[in-house]
Amino acid sequence: MQQRIAIYDTTLRDGSQGEGVSFSLEDKVRIARKLDEFGMDYIEGGWPGSNPKDIEFFERVKKVRFDHARMAAFGSTRRPHRAAAEDELVQMLVQAETPVVTIFGKSWDFHVTHALKVSYEENLAMIHDTVSYLAARVPEVIYDAEHFFDGYKHNPDYALQCLRAAQSAGAAVLVLCDTNGGTLPYEIEEIVRAVGSQVEAPIGIHTHNDAGCGVANALFAVRSGAVHVQGTVNGYGERCGNANLCSIIPNLSLKMDYQCLLPDSLKHLTALSQYVDEIANLTPHTRQPFVGRSAFAHKGGVHVDAVLKHRATYEHIDPECVGNSRRMLVSELSGGSTIVNKAASHALDLAKNSPETRELLKKVAKLESDGYSFEGAEASFELLLMQTVGTYRKLFDVESFRVIVEKRGEREPITEATVKLKVNGSEQLVVAEGDGPVHALDLALRKALRDFYPELADIKLTDFKVRVVNVREGTAAKVRTIIDSSDGDRTWSTIGVSTNMIEASWHALLDGVLYGLLRDSAGAVAEEEGSAQTPA
Repeated sequence: MQQRIAIYDTTLRDGSQGEGVSFSLEDKVRIARKLDEFGMDYIEGGWPGSNPKDIEFFERVKKVRFDHARMAAFGSTRRPHRAAAEDELVQMLVQAETPVVTIFGKSWDFHVTHALKVSYEENLAMIHDTVSYLAARVPEVIYDAEHFFDGYKHNPDYALQCLRAAQSAGAAVLVLCDTNGGTLPYEIEEIVRAVGSQVEAPIGIHTHNDAGCGVANALFAVRSGAVHVQGTVNGYGERCGNANLCSIIPNLSLKMDYQCLLPDSLKHLTALSQYVDEIANLTPHTRQPFVGRSAFAHKGGVHVDAVLKHRATYEHIDPECVGNSRRMLVSELSGGSTIVNKAASHALDLAKNSPETRELLKKVAKLESDGYSFEGAEASFELLLMQTVGTYRKLFDVESFRVIVEKRGEREPITEATVKLKVNGSEQLVVAEGDGPVHALDLALRKALRDFYPELADIKLTDFKVRVVNVREGTAAKVRTIIDSSDGDRTWSTIGVSTNMIEASWHALLDGVLYGLLRDSAGAVAEEEGSAQTPA
């Protein structure tokens, strides 16, 4: 029978301490609901008493029904030389009315004498009194032994005394914390095993990533007997972050044969990762193991050819196990197998050595030498594919465009774009003002097309990136622009390259609109060939 490992999520508390992470009250409630839906065993909601937002959060979640997770309030041991019953912060933990309270206390003698500035005996009393007081009033008390590994390495006897004080007071789990994140996996393994032989309560692990070992340290702790793992979604956290649950959970489940969460939780892992990044307004880490967009992306022609024959050649797990998907990247390194696979995804039947495949490989190599990169602009490649095989349907002709930027005194610059198109034989000449050249061009293009393609109203520009391709050329360098667009259901990326940033942006903008309209109107591939908009 598989051993079960409890997963304790502290994204809303420890994760929120990461640089650039700031959750509103509504954000925290939404994420808590999603974590429960995902199947987390524990959700640490925050520290009631530390700030008004967390106080209000715990009031809000009293009315929320969680189907699986147990909500935990977090706090510290009582103040020195004061009874737990008289400490207002301890009282606020009881008032939070959560089924779990997690208390942290000092276990490193250096912190006792230099941070708390109390005697060893008083620190032990603070741990015992607080846990004992809460254990009589809360269904479950978890003890986080802060800086445990540093403390154990410096004074193992005292570090163990701290654990025993919490255990004797009624702590349900003793969590060993690598708070500074500097302990290495082999040290974690040795210490957890040694501690396990000297305490009776279940052991948990809480690691940070300051030495790049947060995930490894958590896994080694489980190998040595830990049955409770704390971490955050996407590794959010102070300094270099906490141990990343998006890596820990699949490693425990798929590589180490432990039971975690709900039976179907794993297949929703990528969606959870993306959801939390979206709420936090953070750019997803594309190279994140298991859940990153690049985790199962293949670029080299040899790799693509092998993966298409058998995924295990270059994939350590099936991407679908964690809710991710395989991606075949198109570049100058691509082989015929990449092109054939891309074509098949659009219901096009190409042979590996067909004239169309060879022509497309030649075009891609030429364009990438000019500064294009289709890895991050797959929609532009799909348009190129349609043109090459003759399934592209021309929606309009571009005759000209012009952008004027005028600055008057101290006022904001005025940007005006003029676009001249021919749509179904009808000439359209429109002018629009916007906040900068790209915005003005986008508005003018939409204005020219809206009567012919009303579905364009659903297509929005969601991101805009600019990169200099050949930096050594200075102001004469080529510029690569990537534009992300979305219709609410799908997101796609397009590219433009030019020595003129506005022209590069125009090409990417056009591709984004064309791709969205073609996919929307045809459901995939259209029927007439030719394109005046995408380089060929």
